[in-house]
Amino acid sequence: MPLQRLPLEDAELAFDPHWLAREDADALFAALRQGIDWEVHRIRLFGREHDSPRLSSWIGDAEARYRYSGALFEPRPWPAALLPVRARLSAELGARFNSVLANRYRDGRDAMGWHSDDEPELGPAPTIASLSLGAPRRFALKHRRRDGLKAALELGHGSLLVMAGPTQANYRHALPRTARPVGERINLTFRAIRPR
Repeated sequence: MPLQRLPLEDAELAFDPHWLAREDADALFAALRQGIDWEVHRIRLFGREHDSPRLSSWIGDAEARYRYSGALFEPRPWPAALLPVRARLSAELGARFNSVLANRYRDGRDAMGWHSDDEPELGPAPTIASLSLGAPRRFALKHRRRDGLKAALELGHGSLLVMAGPTQANYRHALPRTARPVGERINLTFRAIRPR
């Protein structure tokens, strides 16, 4: 199934709920769960440092250094399991990805707060390809300036969400906590970092 454009004003979103076949998604989830050196990143919120509520790993080409929330992240080398995924995304989307942020959500208490991927290294209108593996979770977007303009969708196992054009400039997004029992999830956001 090809990517389907999602109708949301001031955004450029496309979605494929089954971008990876189930058996391929299962194999990738297992390979990454064991093959990535997961860590708890320290983030700065309101002037104070906190442990992020998830496990993460910054992966990429040697030049893909990324500054986020007051910290500079040096990329870890690409795991072999991600190389064909990167190549397929680049070919299908016509975009060159030199990095990926891998986040591992162990249960419903692990989350991602409201933010935009709008760091200077990403450029003014970045293309970000978000591949989800494991338990489905709710992904929410809300407009930065227009109250009431928001959307939510479930990101399931093997789904791909592409955020491009003005999306990061106009929207914040989040993966909210949930009290319902949910399994483990890995999310991969492929990006192109511009060396500074």
